[in-house]
Parts: sequence; C-alpha cells; structure tokens
Amino acid sequence: MDDKELNLTEHLDELRKRLIISALAFILFFILGMVYVKDLYIFFMGNLDYKLMVLGPSDIIWIYFHIATVVAVTGTIPIAAWQIWLFVKPALKPGERKVTLAYIPALFFLFIGGLAFGYFFIFPNVMSFLIKLGNDMFTTSFTADKYFSFLINMTLPFGVAFELPLVSMFLTTLGIVNPHKLVKLRKYAYFILVIIASMISPPEFISHISVAIPLILIYEISVLLSKMVFRRMQKSHSVQDFNKEMTTN
Repeated sequence: MDDKELNLTEHLDELRKRLIISALAFILFFILGMVYVKDLYIFFMGNLDYKLMVLGPSDIIWIYFHIATVVAVTGTIPIAAWQIWLFVKPALKPGERKVTLAYIPALFFLFIGGLAFGYFFIFPNVMSFLIKLGNDMFTTSFTADKYFSFLINMTLPFGVAFELPLVSMFLTTLGIVNPHKLVKLRKYAYFILVIIASMISPPEFISHISVAIPLILIYEISVLLSKMVFRRMQKSHSVQDFNKEMTTN
C-alpha cells in the first residue's frame, strides 16, 4: 500500500514538473509576443486599407494580449508535447517511444499549417464576402477588438483541427482508438463539427459551410490515416506471431 502511495506521489510530482515547464514556456513566449506585438499587428492587418478603431484605452492592451496569446500558444505546443512525451515515456515500449517521438515536430507544423490555412484561405474569403454583402448599404469600419476576435475565431480552430489526423494516428498506435470506432462516431462527429463551425463563424449560411466543410474533410482524413496505421499494426503483429510460431516449432 505504501509503495502504491509513493508511486502515485512520484507520478504527481513528475506531472507537476512537466506542467510548470509548459507554463514557464507559455509565459516566455507571451513576453516575446508582447515585445514584437507591433510587427505582428501590422502583419495581421493584412490588406486592410484603413486603421482599426478602438473605443477605449483598455481595448489597446486587450489587442496586445490577443496577439501575444496566439504567439504563446503556438510556441508552447512543441514544448508541451515534449513534456507530455517525457511524462508517458516510462510506460511506453521502445518501439512506441520512437513512433510517438516522431509526432512532436509534426504536431507543431500541423498547427502552423492550420493557422496558415485559416488565415490565408478561410479568413480573407469570409471577410471579403461579408464586406461585399453590405458594401452598398453601410460604411465599413471595424474596431480592433471585433477585427481580431473575428480573425482568431477564423484561424485558431483550424490550427487545433489540423492536429486531429495526427492525434488519431497517435491514439491508434497506442491502441486507444481504432478506425472502426471513428467510423461509428462519424455522424456524431459531423454534428459536433457543424455546431463548432456555426459557433466560430459569422451568423450566415455561407460562412458556416465554408468552415464546416474543411473540418469534416479533416475528420475523414483522420479516419483514413487511422485505417492505414491500424492495417500496418495488424501486419506487424501477424509477422511477429508467425516468427514466434516458427521459433517454437
């Protein structure tokens, strides 16, 4: 009983250590984002031809926090993934360690790819459509708070969504999920993704569809990659069973 309690205490201490390192990384990247916030602000303004408005002094610092938080989340992802890997490493087999370690850089690049997809494809198309929608009736002007909230809602979810194929491969490798489960959950996943799309996009049909379709495609890619990993694992187990049988004979 004492050994189990000691083991649990050691695990909790290790988990706390990994969480502290991840939190410190987030703080450092947040500070870095604040240092370069003006350059990032100019970049995120894109092709907008006019300056954004603020309705109060507090809006300015709120925008700075928005931008710095995106930088902090992006920079912390590989470090947090590394800390998670170090935490679960003792419970993994040597082969599983090599496979899961390869997921860490892919996790970062997929997140960046998702952000880029949202920023360069989804955001400008939805933005252009909405501006043209009321161009003949309204004078278009935006507050900085509204603009950056809209920008983050159009990009950050895709950074997270692009991780889904990798997560499905990782969980399939560990035997936690398999493609059959993902197929069974498909209709529920579609429903949840459509709800997410309606929550993060502007309240009109075209925006909902433009966000929902990529999310659904990402889910289907996740199912496909899970099938590939599952088949490869089955073949590997078949070969191992065959070799054992030949050895015993």
